[in-house]
Amino acid sequence: MKDVFVRIEEVFREFQPIGVLEILLFAIIFYYLFRVLKTNNVKGLIAVFVVFVIATGAVYIGNPALSGYSYLLFPFLFVAGLLIVFNVEVKRDILNINAPKFHSEKTNHQQVVSKDDVERYINDIIKALQNMSKDNIGALIILANDNLPAQVLESGVILDADISAQLIEGIFFPKAPLHDGAMVINNYKIQAAGCFLPLTQNVNIPKELGTRHRAGIGVTETSNVTALIVSEETGVITIAQRGKISRYADYDALRHALNEYYWKDLSADGRRKL
Repeated sequence: MKDVFVRIEEVFREFQPIGVLEILLFAIIFYYLFRVLKTNNVKGLIAVFVVFVIATGAVYIGNPALSGYSYLLFPFLFVAGLLIVFNVEVKRDILNINAPKFHSEKTNHQQVVSKDDVERYINDIIKALQNMSKDNIGALIILANDNLPAQVLESGVILDADISAQLIEGIFFPKAPLHDGAMVINNYKIQAAGCFLPLTQNVNIPKELGTRHRAGIGVTETSNVTALIVSEETGVITIAQRGKISRYADYDALRHALNEYYWKDLSADGRRKL
């Protein structure tokens, strides 16, 4: 028994925390590199490389006699570059840890929706957005596939209603009870309305964009969703994805965003499981 404790003591004595740190650093590097390759974010990869080269060069020029564990500066600096360039993705990963997802009874069961049905959903959403844009009615619609934290859905009113232009416009009609919050469209249903969203902390957003836009951008920074925003002041339609915005969205831009949302899992027979 004594020999066992001696061996355990030797293991802990020989334990090198620096080795664990190396593994952790390289794991972070490879994780975000794979994310870059998956999303084809070439600009992001170039930016990380530039940050890495500049920072490493500055350190070694200022300290030519570095030795020992100085090689760890490379992964440290590389991770620092990743955190700078991919701050939105890092924030999303951290906030989504242990974040409960909301699933209603209806969304737990797979449904098969025809191509005609999906085309009707897309046309109704675009029609509602363009009608509200003409009348300068503010709106915020989130396209989500069961990937919003439960607290977001629970902050509003659960509807599980069929998608229609009339219902969308009615919910956002000024002075309607739920018009100030966000509507969540989950697959083929209007899942909830009047929801509260996290506001972005990005200081580079144009000052003319108000709370509705900041909420739409903020939710795309923390969840993999698309936000469709109509300005109450100007009627301009904005599309937000991954913390970035595309303003003055016309019919083609809206259809492209909705096609991406609805048709990415299209099956060979022209039907989609939702």
